[in-house]
Amino acid sequence: MTIDSHQHFWQYDAQRHDWISEEMKVIQRDFLPNDLAPILAKNNISGCVAVQADQTLAETDFLIDLANKNDFIKAVVGWVDLRADDVDDTLEQYAEHKIVKGFRHIVQGEADTEFMLRPKFKAGISALGAFDFTYDILIYHFQLEQAIQLAKLFPNQKFVLDHIAKPDIKSGEYAAWQTNIKKLALHQNVYCKLSGMVTEGEWKDWKVSDFKIYLDTVVKAFGTERIMYGSDWPVCLVAAQYEEQLGIVNEYFSTFSSLEKKKVMGENALKFYNI
Repeated sequence: MTIDSHQHFWQYDAQRHDWISEEMKVIQRDFLPNDLAPILAKNNISGCVAVQADQTLAETDFLIDLANKNDFIKAVVGWVDLRADDVDDTLEQYAEHKIVKGFRHIVQGEADTEFMLRPKFKAGISALGAFDFTYDILIYHFQLEQAIQLAKLFPNQKFVLDHIAKPDIKSGEYAAWQTNIKKLALHQNVYCKLSGMVTEGEWKDWKVSDFKIYLDTVVKAFGTERIMYGSDWPVCLVAAQYEEQLGIVNEYFSTFSSLEKKKVMGENALKFYNI
C-alpha cells in the first residue's frame, strides 16, 4: 500500500484561512475528498493521512466525518488544545474514533521560542501516551532546537517532523538546519515527512536539483526506516502540481532498492500511524 502521509481538506473561509495570502490565490477555494481521490488514483497512491489545518475541535470532527465517508482516508491527525486542563478527557473521547491516530499544533505560528517546552504543553504531550496517539511537529527550521529538547524529554512518544522543518530552500541556506536535523534524528522516536519542500523554494522557478542537499541530509540522518512521503496537497499547488512534487521524491529514490522505496512510499507511514 502506498500512502500520502500528509495532506489537507478544507471548506475555504477567508477569515478562518487568513494564512492563505493573495500570492496563494490558487488555493483560495474548497478542497475536499472528491478533488483528491482521482489525483491519488492517477498516481497509484492507495490512501492518505488527513492533517488538521485549523486549530479547533470542529476541524478534528470535520476530518473524522470525511474519513468515515471516504475509505481512502486512512488516518486523521487532528487538533486538541494540549495545554487545556481537561486534555485527558478530550483525548479519551477521540480515542473512541479509531481513525484518529494523532494530533498537531501549528507551532510555526507561535512567537514563544519555548512554546513546546512550557509545562502545560509538555503535560499535553505526556497525556498522548496513554492513548498511543502520535504527534506531528510543525515548525520552521529555526525552531528545531525546541523539537530536539522535546524528543529528548519524551523518548517513548512517537513524533514525526512535518515538511523537514521548513528549511530556507529559497536562499539555499542549510548549514544550521542540517546540524539540527542530525541531532533530532539521533532520537529514534522521531520520524520525518518528505513533504512541503516545493513551497519553501522558488515557487515559480524551482529545479529538482534544489532539493538534493536537503533530501541527502534527511535520508542520511533518519535512514529509509523513519522517513515517509507526503504531498502537502493542496498547499503544494502554489508551487507545483501533485505529479511534480511527487516526481521530486520519485526521481531521488529511483536508484534505491524496491524495499527501501516501499518503506518511504507507504510502509513507514502505515507503521507510524498504526494504519
